[in-house]
Amino acid sequence: MTHPPRKLGALTLTALGIVYGDIGTSPLYAFKEAFAEGHGLQPSPDNVIATLSALFWAITLIISIKYVWIVLRFDNKHEGGVLALQALAQRHTRRSLPQWTKTVSIIGVFAAALFYGDAILTPAISVLSAVEGISLVTPEFEDMIIPITLGILISLFFIQSYGTTKVGRLFGPVTLVWFVTLGLLGVVNIVQTPIVLEALSPWYALKFTFTHPLAAFLLLSAVFLAMTGGEALYADMGHFGAKPIRLAWYSLVAPALILNYFGQGALVIREPATVVNPFFHLAPDLFLIPLVILATLATIIASQATISGAYSITLQAIRLGYLPRMRIQHTSDTEQGQIYIGSVNWLMLIGVLILVVSFGSSSALAAAYGIAVSGTMIITSILILLVAIARPNQRLRKLIMAVVIVCMGFEIMFFASNLTKIGHGGWLPLLLGLVIFTLLTTWKKGSELVYEHRRKINMPIR
Repeated sequence: MTHPPRKLGALTLTALGIVYGDIGTSPLYAFKEAFAEGHGLQPSPDNVIATLSALFWAITLIISIKYVWIVLRFDNKHEGGVLALQALAQRHTRRSLPQWTKTVSIIGVFAAALFYGDAILTPAISVLSAVEGISLVTPEFEDMIIPITLGILISLFFIQSYGTTKVGRLFGPVTLVWFVTLGLLGVVNIVQTPIVLEALSPWYALKFTFTHPLAAFLLLSAVFLAMTGGEALYADMGHFGAKPIRLAWYSLVAPALILNYFGQGALVIREPATVVNPFFHLAPDLFLIPLVILATLATIIASQATISGAYSITLQAIRLGYLPRMRIQHTSDTEQGQIYIGSVNWLMLIGVLILVVSFGSSSALAAAYGIAVSGTMIITSILILLVAIARPNQRLRKLIMAVVIVCMGFEIMFFASNLTKIGHGGWLPLLLGLVIFTLLTTWKKGSELVYEHRRKINMPIR
């Protein structure tokens, strides 16, 4: 999908507001969770630098290299997401590895089911984590956090029918301001404590792993929170194409995120007490209220990545026969992947509202977050390996396979670490994924049985 320069710029700005909202709001909760009670880490300089080192290299390997450089190469008729990848993998395995065809089908559908779990969790944790900043402005508003969060989420789902382009035009400039703000807040704090730049070396993460293996294992589940949104990035490819998504990531999103994480680390080294909510403490008191407002807007936008991704996955599921036909509204005259599905929208809204009321805080939701995404990432890696085997360019094929195998090794460790959250709410996305998987596969099997029955009773015209 090629775009003229002017259109590429507009699409890149719109992609900022749709694709990168999810991963772009991770600084609100990812770094502080590394020092939450469950991980047992003290906010000492050594622990902060080790955590930043793990964050930096995890984002570089899994998002910058695996997803943005490799995975975006694999589209199915300009559509992205795990079901598009499954269709590609099935096409190749039928020819070269027929024994893998059924397995590919099962794991692809299960990954799609897990993605729906992520799509419901993301709006809940993102908006709630931002609105919680109100309690720093004035503790008297603490009782209003849940009602305000519910009001914002209802408004977000109500504007979805206007379409990705219109929503993106509204969200894109706000997201641009958000990422610039993330970067500036990070730079201001890094300048005051430049020692955090040592974390650019992987040695500190490796050293921490060797000296504190159990703590490092538990830390992985917090580090992984910085990468949630990677799968949504791929699922949203059909809305914009790969080029605008790549351009936005490498030129703005990745630098802004890394600067902000390092800024939070610098602040915690100087003032360990700020580890309770380091993001909002990055700003001077004078700018706290504007930052809370901007963060709230950014987290509303963050929810858009998984909502749009859920529409794309649903469309692919319908095409592949895993769901019945639904009313699909095409919201753009020029981009075929920009769609709105009302039934999916309202079901997601109900699920999100139930989550916010049930869990009540972003920290409680963080415990449930990660299992679904890390499981989906592993399945994506397996499918990429199967598709890459068919690549004609042997050198590129070997390079892609080597990189994906390395990334998959880390993803397995992230998944294992996230499994420690099962007793604290991590069971929820797994249960939700299992229910959706059962629904998808039941519809597919039922449709096949009905077709076969009709084929048998139909009398040939001759």
